[in-house]
Amino acid sequence: MTAEEFISKLVELMDTDAAINLSTRLSDVEDWDSLSMVSFFSFCNTTLSRKVSPDEIKAALTVEDLFKLAGGAA
Repeated sequence: MTAEEFISKLVELMDTDAAINLSTRLSDVEDWDSLSMVSFFSFCNTTLSRKVSPDEIKAALTVEDLFKLAGGAA
């Protein structure tokens, strides 16, 4: 999955209109909330077959951190 594809999917998961990129801080995205975290967790663990823990998601500071968790290399 490319960075652009990942960002598109993340925007969909968060149901946001915010313009984000890999360097976007998650704390700056109003729609990055507990529901978005659960959606991301589910996306990684089911769709991508990547075992990601809730603690890893909570520790992510940027969109790039999430991209790396999802198996992407920036």
